[in-house]
Amino acid sequence: MSELRFVHLGFGTDAVEYQEAWQEQRRVHAARFADELPDTCLLLEHPAVYTAGRRTEDSERPLDGTPVIDVDRGGKITWHGPGQLVGYPILKLPRPVDVIAHVRRLEEALIRACADFGLETTRIEGRSGVWVLGDPVADRPALGGLSLDFDPRLTDEEFDARLNGPEYAPSNAGQRREDRKLAAIGIRIAKGVTMHGFSLNCDPDNTWFDRIVPCGIRDAGVTSLSNELGRRVPVAEVLPVVEKHLREILESAEPLPRAV
Repeated sequence: MSELRFVHLGFGTDAVEYQEAWQEQRRVHAARFADELPDTCLLLEHPAVYTAGRRTEDSERPLDGTPVIDVDRGGKITWHGPGQLVGYPILKLPRPVDVIAHVRRLEEALIRACADFGLETTRIEGRSGVWVLGDPVADRPALGGLSLDFDPRLTDEEFDARLNGPEYAPSNAGQRREDRKLAAIGIRIAKGVTMHGFSLNCDPDNTWFDRIVPCGIRDAGVTSLSNELGRRVPVAEVLPVVEKHLREILESAEPLPRAV
């Protein structure tokens, strides 16, 4: 791929409203399709907002009626907000686009960035994004003094953590030593050009995720670099590291059309 252009849209007190960033994505997407701009990655923070991809179910939305913005990306519902680094790589790829290969490249860049902070992360088969693996089930602490044999999540496919107390909250997955998502990925491909992208939890208030079923996943939780490293890791510290690895991965890639 050609050289990747980075645009910093706004961070901290200059965080960019979701709708404003979405409109900028559409503008850059159209310009990239017309070859008026090179491949571009928008980097930013959002004020607190829930967004729902096309596969989101009603049962995964906030129970209290908190507004949700429905968007045209894949995936399900998630949260964006302060302390989270968001990236929207807008890239022209050969058609038919190999969507999975694009997602894997984004995951790889984020995995390498986390490694630079001394945190080992990985992929989980069948679940996009970047994860911190939990302990083996047999080694995890019991919830509320109950044996894992009585954990309702093992037998109830519709188990809802939002109705069952903080011990089941997604933000407490680290305390339970369960698998927990550090970075989410949701994309859209239109006319061979990518949109949307990733969100990496640097130092957010992860209790925002407790109001929803994050990414539609009921048996795992969420985490952040700060949670895992035991110190505050602000977006400003993570930004140049992520940018470096995105550049390395995306500029050196030679994307191929999806086999048909």
